[in-house]
Parts: sequence; C-alpha cells; structure tokens
Amino acid sequence: MARKIPKRRQESDGMTQIATVERIIDQNHAEISVPRKSACGHDCEECAGCGVTGAAVRAKALNVIGAQPGEKVVVESDTDKMLRIICLVYLTPVVLFLAGYLGTWFLGSDALRYGIAALGFAAGIAAAMSYDRRLRARGGLSFRIVRLF
Repeated sequence: MARKIPKRRQESDGMTQIATVERIIDQNHAEISVPRKSACGHDCEECAGCGVTGAAVRAKALNVIGAQPGEKVVVESDTDKMLRIICLVYLTPVVLFLAGYLGTWFLGSDALRYGIAALGFAAGIAAAMSYDRRLRARGGLSFRIVRLF
C-alpha cells in the first residue's frame, strides 16, 4: 500500500533540518535523530583541532507523512522558540558577565570585579541549565516531519 505524502509547502514557518527516523512512537509521532551542528562544521580532515564528533540529538517529532525507521526526513522546528533558546544559552552568560564587570566599575579591585563578573557568568549558565531541564520535562523542542529527504 502506497503512503500518502503531503505536497511540499511553499512557505515555511520554522527552521528546517535533516534527520533520521529512529523508531515509531505511536500513530502520529516518531523518534528522530538530528545531527548536532557546530560553528566549525566538523570538517575534521582540514582541522582536527577540537576532537569533538558530531553527536546527534534524539527528539520526538510529529510524523504527519508516515515516515518509517531508517528514512532521512526534513524536520521543521519553531524558529521563535529556537531563537529564545539560543539567546538564553549564548547571550545570557555573556551579558551577565559584562554587567557584573561594568556594573562594579566603581570598585577599586580588579580581582573583585572579575569575581563578580564570574558569578554573573555562572548565574547565566545556571539559568540556561534550569531552562533546559524545564524544556525537557515538557517534551523538549517540537519537531514536525514535513517531507522525505
């Protein structure tokens, strides 16, 4: 029996990535494996500097096309939620570090300013970790399988 695959949408309201379907969870959901991206692109033949491999993130996705395990698919995630996560994880620690340092400019000791700045950075990391735990408890990022790759 042939699967009915929806036509490709012209407008996208989210960020798209390529994933692999790992298993079927229920009639409407599948577990997917999304390769983690990094700034370096992991062109290890050219660099070999970091030693990090491209680990994959497993997530639950709405499977509206009926994709099967082993298939490569295009998944879409909510761009607004993704941007909030990026801001929290990357910007908050840096902003709190700078606020701690610049906000204590009147103090005479550089060591004290750096100490307060480091506490601000640690508070930013703690906030990001707390948000990550809450997000995972609520099911993580929401992905939707939009088409086969």
